[in-house]
Amino acid sequence: MTTWFHSWRAAVRIARRDAWRSKGRSFLVLAMIALPILGVSALDLTLRSAQLTPAQRVERTLGAADARFSDARTGGVAVLQDPEGEQNTPAGDYYSPGTSWPDGPTDVTKTIPAGSTVLTDSSGTAKLTTTHGLLQTEVRELAAADPVARGIMRLQEGRFPEKNDEIAATTQFLESSGLSVGSTLTARGFDRTYVISGSYELPSDLTAQQVNALPGAFLAPYAKAVEKAGLPKPDVSTTYLVKKAGGFTWNTVQAINAKGVLVTSRVVVLDPPADSEVPLYQRKDWAKNSGGADAAALAAVGTVVGLAMLEICLLAGPAFAVGARRARRQLGLVGANGGARSHIRAIVLSGGLVIGVAAALVGIVLALALTFALRPLLEDYMGQRFGGFTVRPLELLAIAALAVLTGLLSAVIPAVTASRQTVLASLTGRRGVRRSNRVLPLIGFGAVLLGAAIALYGSVVSDQFVLVAGGSAIAELGVVAMTPALVGLFGRASRWLPLSPRLALRDAVRNRGRTAPAVAAVLAAVAGTVAVSTYAASRDAQSLAEYRASLPYGAGAALVTEEGGRDVPAVRDAVQRTLPVDVRADVFRIVVGKPGCAPYGEGEGCGRFDVVIPPANECPLWAVAPDGSDLVEKYTKEQRRALTKDWRCLSHDGNGIYVEEGLLVADAPLLKVLGIDDPGAAKALADGKLLSFHRPQVDRNGTVGIKLITDPEAADRAVEQNKPVPGELKSFPAYQVPGSPDSYGVESVLSPAAAKAAGLTTVPLGAFFSTDRMPSSEQRQRLDAEIAKLGSDVELTMEQGWVDENGLVLLALTVFAGLVTIGAAGIATGLAQADAEADLKTLAAVGAPPRVRRMLSGFQCGVVAAMGVVLGSAAGVLPAVGLRLTEEREQMRSYQEALDQGWVGVGDAPPYVPIVVPWETLAALLVAVPLGAALLAALVTRSRGALARRAAH
Repeated sequence: MTTWFHSWRAAVRIARRDAWRSKGRSFLVLAMIALPILGVSALDLTLRSAQLTPAQRVERTLGAADARFSDARTGGVAVLQDPEGEQNTPAGDYYSPGTSWPDGPTDVTKTIPAGSTVLTDSSGTAKLTTTHGLLQTEVRELAAADPVARGIMRLQEGRFPEKNDEIAATTQFLESSGLSVGSTLTARGFDRTYVISGSYELPSDLTAQQVNALPGAFLAPYAKAVEKAGLPKPDVSTTYLVKKAGGFTWNTVQAINAKGVLVTSRVVVLDPPADSEVPLYQRKDWAKNSGGADAAALAAVGTVVGLAMLEICLLAGPAFAVGARRARRQLGLVGANGGARSHIRAIVLSGGLVIGVAAALVGIVLALALTFALRPLLEDYMGQRFGGFTVRPLELLAIAALAVLTGLLSAVIPAVTASRQTVLASLTGRRGVRRSNRVLPLIGFGAVLLGAAIALYGSVVSDQFVLVAGGSAIAELGVVAMTPALVGLFGRASRWLPLSPRLALRDAVRNRGRTAPAVAAVLAAVAGTVAVSTYAASRDAQSLAEYRASLPYGAGAALVTEEGGRDVPAVRDAVQRTLPVDVRADVFRIVVGKPGCAPYGEGEGCGRFDVVIPPANECPLWAVAPDGSDLVEKYTKEQRRALTKDWRCLSHDGNGIYVEEGLLVADAPLLKVLGIDDPGAAKALADGKLLSFHRPQVDRNGTVGIKLITDPEAADRAVEQNKPVPGELKSFPAYQVPGSPDSYGVESVLSPAAAKAAGLTTVPLGAFFSTDRMPSSEQRQRLDAEIAKLGSDVELTMEQGWVDENGLVLLALTVFAGLVTIGAAGIATGLAQADAEADLKTLAAVGAPPRVRRMLSGFQCGVVAAMGVVLGSAAGVLPAVGLRLTEEREQMRSYQEALDQGWVGVGDAPPYVPIVVPWETLAALLVAVPLGAALLAALVTRSRGALARRAAH
């Protein structure tokens, strides 16, 4: 034991001194290992610091309260909830056909125990005035200075409101609005003025645009002012912070749930019950997260870490071989003085150990320092404050062990190779001749066959991505194992090459021990790049084929659905002033109830309208039986497939602009913007007819019905009970546009004159517009700035055609592969120069020009890069093809199942899953990268070496 310890201690001391002497090589290997360690450690520190403990989460949501009570909106019907209060569902069976889902408010205050301390926490929205215009902002009424609320908001400057005319604001709101503490603040359509008394932040949402007022100081009077202006009052949600001696146990929470109220309890969150005691988790229709996704993520992370370690080992291995080769005389002296082969191996392995330990220390220390120093920036980027600077020593120790293991693995092969050198060969500098291993290529070939078979089975039979990825990884490892034999095959091409490349290629083949790891490193990097590039290019081709434009190229739409279109004139004017508009079509929408009502009957006193589909035109696949059951089950698969081709089952593919019921109120310019070239359509619109782009909505009499529904709740109950929907029916003569022109989501158009004649109420919706040229980025930015001043929620669409989103990714991958290739080839070239120094001296002695040294160095680097790139390009195509075949089978199976169920419409085409090879990326890798590596190596190599006596052998 003592002998073993002392021998390793001496080996480590020798390795440490060698590393200090060869600073450049040591720094290179240390950087290769330390950089990934730095990234992983910093990521671990950041994620762990961002993870909140249950106590920290409770403080940010409850403050000092014991519970938060909220309305489940089930009309008092009992609910089931999870211990955190984040998920819930009605306790009864409301999923059966014909059963109405419980809905309606519950008086939460009746469920609060007597003697409790209660704070109301209400939230709504309002458009507040800023130095730039208007800003849609969340308004929160909470007595933030009360001790019960301490911890929910963190005061940054000033104080929380103490009077009804004071307001506090988040730092993000102050930054966006240009206001500061002490400024005055008003709301649009509201005559009250508030003073900003302080600034605060929400620790779990640093990006929140929010202001805080005392309960009853803003939302109630603001709602009255808005209603007085004829607009629906904003929605307000109210919860209650409750503090009670003893808190709220899980049994108490369940008792309150029986009254339709949700409870987030401090006691329950800090000490949650077992899953068996949570009725929500016992329901058959409710599945708790099983952790399968976490396991898959862990497997993916493990795979990435393993491949990264392999790449580092392949890159760093030749560097250790360089050190061992240059220290061969020293190692020979160790053997001459009685050292065994195990001692030689220990010295070289200690080099990996020293570098690994140093890389671990450097990486982790830098990660600690950078994460601590950059904590404010990281918190701002993640949008939340950390719970603390959390350091988990065991995790950092595991990451450090990974660095040490990587260093040791990188030095294994050089250690074994160095220990096999005889003492005489080491002392005289002779390299000797050693046959390459014949077993390893056979193992590699078997791995290639096995991996290819697994990937083929996964893509053609099993449809499992895991099998494809795993098989591809095994095949790639097999190619890495075959690299020495493949390098030998490349050597047969040397007979046709000029002198310098012939010497370089033959030298690489003769010294496969240093060539193969570098080629394998290039192979692994290029294979990954080619795989991802091929997959991305194939997805791009599929995305391009499946792309459906929202509007004609260069056209746009700006729509506003809030506040009855109050800001629509300003939006139209902004579009006209900032963009090169050719044709502008002003559009309107039908409103039922108050003029300020939002679409689909949202808001008090608001209704909606439906475009009626005649019973004869209803798709049989979508029909509902009197008892509420689905009639599709009565059809066979063949009948369902046949019905999908029925014109009554025609469904739009979802592209275009989405408007209520697909109906717009507009004049003929809209047709020009949409590219509808039909004189009959423009004439019919002028004659007061409704233009229809959707055949099923036109009845046998050539009319289209629009039903005005003033009571949406009664209409929903009628639909649930399969009864006629109550409402006033308006009929319009229709003109069915011939053919199947793309109307970009618009199913019908009615002129404003026809709508007014029929007694329909319309409000401005926005504008559709075409341009005489594609707007520039500057013009788009000016329009965005104009809209931001209005503070309105504007749905702005600009059709630019299909945009390649992976171009930058492919470029980054190509650059990455190029850097790895140049690095690996450079390391191999350095090792080759160390080996070939005697040969170079011989060339110089016989009169070879100085440029031969440069040319030989360049070709040595280029040969390694070229071999790795060629092998990597071939190996990288396999996983991409396998994944695409798997996707094709999955999508085709889903398509066939949809046909069997009758879910596919007339216009739905079978899936298109192409396999596209990115020839530009391959050309850059196959030509530019080896050429660049060769030129770089030639440039950094000295033309003249130091003259020395050639040793006689």
